[in-house]
Amino acid sequence: MQSPAWLSTLVWTDYRLAVVLTVIVPLVLFLWAFVQKVDVITRLLVVYWRVASLLMITVYLFIGAYPVGFLSGWLARLLIPVSQWFWVDLNEELTELSQRPVKLVYQVWRWAVSVYLVLGAIAQLPTLRCAFLPSKQMVADGACRIWLDPPWLFREFFGAGMKPYTAGLLAMIALIFYGLCLGYFVFVRLRKQGRSATSV
Repeated sequence: MQSPAWLSTLVWTDYRLAVVLTVIVPLVLFLWAFVQKVDVITRLLVVYWRVASLLMITVYLFIGAYPVGFLSGWLARLLIPVSQWFWVDLNEELTELSQRPVKLVYQVWRWAVSVYLVLGAIAQLPTLRCAFLPSKQMVADGACRIWLDPPWLFREFFGAGMKPYTAGLLAMIALIFYGLCLGYFVFVRLRKQGRSATSV
């Protein structure tokens, strides 16, 4: 099945937005907050990077043409906003923080990335069918295959020496580890500490 031309434009635009909103801006914010010693924003962004690692795992799953990448990418779009709004103590601390540029930029970014990711999760609901196709069928399906193009180009520039199979296998191991950590948090730590970020 051939994908429409507009879908390719949409996919590439989405990946470009993702690089800016989920990599570049939070990295700059993290360094800025660290230098300014704004502990609450630093802690929120440490939580962010832990959760957002699922996006990088997804990229490598796509490099290996693993269909489960469609599920992990969709889940990441939901978990990242939750990770930034979930903590009662950090949100209270952020509210009490005196107004300064880094706080304003963080708040604008938090809203922007949350809206972008939630809308993206809604828009990507039709692609979840790709997660349940065999790899060869997924690659042959134009509407699924188009989502693999940016990760494959990424491999050409930053991981040309790594075989797609190896990248996918490492990503699967990382995904299993991520799932175990998420399960431990949900079923053990969340029961003990609730929505407090203490020791997170």
